[in-house]
Amino acid sequence: MRFKLRQMEVFRAVMLTGSMNGAAKLLFVSQPAVSRLIAHAEQSLGLQLFARDKGKLTPTPEAQRLFEEVGPLFEEALRIDELARDLAARPEGALTLCASPSLALNFLPPAIARYLELHPGVRLKFHTTLLADMAHELLGRKAELAISVLPVDHPNLVVEPLATGEMVCILPEGHPLAAQPRVSLAQLAACRLVLYSRNIPFGQLVAAAFQRAGVSWSAAVDIMRAEVACALVRAGAGVAIVDQFSVGGQGWPGVVARPLRESIPLSLSLARSRFERPSRQVQRFVRLIREHVRGLPDLKTPG
Repeated sequence: MRFKLRQMEVFRAVMLTGSMNGAAKLLFVSQPAVSRLIAHAEQSLGLQLFARDKGKLTPTPEAQRLFEEVGPLFEEALRIDELARDLAARPEGALTLCASPSLALNFLPPAIARYLELHPGVRLKFHTTLLADMAHELLGRKAELAISVLPVDHPNLVVEPLATGEMVCILPEGHPLAAQPRVSLAQLAACRLVLYSRNIPFGQLVAAAFQRAGVSWSAAVDIMRAEVACALVRAGAGVAIVDQFSVGGQGWPGVVARPLRESIPLSLSLARSRFERPSRQVQRFVRLIREHVRGLPDLKTPG
């Protein structure tokens, strides 16, 4: 191998920090050691990676191209290293989950806490991801299981329905509409609206609902995440429409959720790669999350 893994690590650090000294601090090594490794890499590759002018480094086009490839490779090497550490330190292994961002606010934390209580020997890795990136996360083995608040459609994924819910409106405590059991889109359109941007799936769902109802609307604030909507509503910036999972459970103090008269349904799904056999940890978590859903009275489960 002409480009050694250690050389890749140092090269990546220099590209990230912009200097030999910055790379040395990032890697906790000496600056001369970084300089030697970069020089050896250039010699073995037969490429100039950096133009040097009075101590300033400028990446060459070849370095930029290499950096694009080294990043994903280095992440994969780290993943394998973590796996090896887990196999040695945790006999029960690890479980890597990803989920739609709104599910991480109130819906998933109780289920994750219960899983860790039942299986303390498992290392759980959890992160949020957008719907557009979910298939890449699973097929790239960055996650073993995904929980999505919107339908996932990909030929190389196994997708199973988990539950159905709906969008709700959220209002600041004391708002006149909070006294009603259900709120219409027409009533909301008369208020200052905090809505999902129309270039994301949630925003498209809400826009389609207003159009079906024949209601004209205009958002005062465009947002991308449910927690931002909740924070703005609590501060009195307006009223919003979010998925019920982001405000379920303990909810948000100072924020009231009410069903919509015009239902905007949502379908929770479990997804995994078709090319990976589900591990014991994945099977355990799937059973637990299904039990968790059955214990929530405001959700409907398949079958």
